[in-house]
Amino acid sequence: MSTVCVILGGGRGSRLAPLTSNRAKPAVPLAGKYRLIDVPLSNCINSRLEKIVVLTQFMSGSLNAHIAGTYRFDMFSKGRVDVLAAEQTGPGGGDEWYQGTADAVRKQLGRICRGDVDEVVILSGDHLYRMDYQQLLRTHRELKADVTVSTIPVTRRDCDGFGVLAMDARGRVTSFREKPPADADLSEMRVPAARAASLGDRQYLASMGVYVFNRAALEQALESPDALDFGGDILPSMLNTHVVGAHLFEGYWEDIGTISSFFEANLRLTQPDSPFRFYEPRAPIYTRPRFLPPSILHDTRLGDVLLSDGVLLDGAELHDVVVGVRSRVQPGARITNTVLMGADFYEDDEQRTRNAARGVLDVGIGEGTIIDRAIIDKNARIGANCVIRGEVGRPDQHTPSWSVVDGIIIVPKNAVLPEGTVI
Repeated sequence: MSTVCVILGGGRGSRLAPLTSNRAKPAVPLAGKYRLIDVPLSNCINSRLEKIVVLTQFMSGSLNAHIAGTYRFDMFSKGRVDVLAAEQTGPGGGDEWYQGTADAVRKQLGRICRGDVDEVVILSGDHLYRMDYQQLLRTHRELKADVTVSTIPVTRRDCDGFGVLAMDARGRVTSFREKPPADADLSEMRVPAARAASLGDRQYLASMGVYVFNRAALEQALESPDALDFGGDILPSMLNTHVVGAHLFEGYWEDIGTISSFFEANLRLTQPDSPFRFYEPRAPIYTRPRFLPPSILHDTRLGDVLLSDGVLLDGAELHDVVVGVRSRVQPGARITNTVLMGADFYEDDEQRTRNAARGVLDVGIGEGTIIDRAIIDKNARIGANCVIRGEVGRPDQHTPSWSVVDGIIIVPKNAVLPEGTVI
């Protein structure tokens, strides 16, 4: 069987703004040294699926550069990663941008299903998980399904945030409800008794947004131009016409498409009992090699910190912090419950001297600055003695230099906060 993987990376990512103000959502930095797109791409490679297509649309420059500089297969391999951007092709080819997940695949179907493709795996570009897609494909083939949905077990109180499906004892989907209200009767959606015992209080199956389609079924499902999304349009319409299977995935999975989920997922990585590790000998998560020097820590106190490469910490105190590549923190700074994304470049002593002569702040965190419950995007210049402190319940607020979302302070990429700023 010939299988191609399609990673959806074309949405505006408005729920992750302002982190997506100047980059595509899958290009958002993750865990100090990775990008969101590295997760599904690595899962594909570790699953021995090396025909990969990434669909992009908005602010995709840095995403395209990252993929091109990272995922290079050798000349003796059939593996490749094709980046297909939305394009306006005129009469007959469409003159609109992607209108949804299914519409994105429809508009590129001719390129996705070139040659002898038999199966198409559809993936999202903003989830954190480690999965062997071969197991999903095995379930799909054993069920003789036209489409199979990968699911995770969830509790009843979590159902309103997902598309919830019911399956029979054979593993075939019998009904589907998109984000049912908290007070809806879902008793008929509980998992079959044969599987219920091992799931505890997680008795409902939520779609992960991971699908595998037979080529013919996908082409048929996309014939209607009104079908824009897989979850909202395609799956419900196929229940009465095709065999829809369910694959049960019980590992760690997190949708990190919002500021709060992104923040919490990153900080969980700093904990000793973190549910996800980026390094697993048989299935590591890959990213671009930067050849950075070892991190240097002078007179610094750390507690539950995820430390990346090429970091310079001098006389600082950090607790529950993700420290991104090339981060620089000056003496007396105290940082807690924060994601530092780091920098794209170093400023050497000569550059910092020029900065001082021009009255320009250095990239990094200044002396004596206090930061708590924040996300500091790349290349931010934060002066000395600033106070940046988020708070649960604080109203959302947006300015050119900083934002508050879900009680989290966000300092966007390349922002400048003068000395003594209080947020």
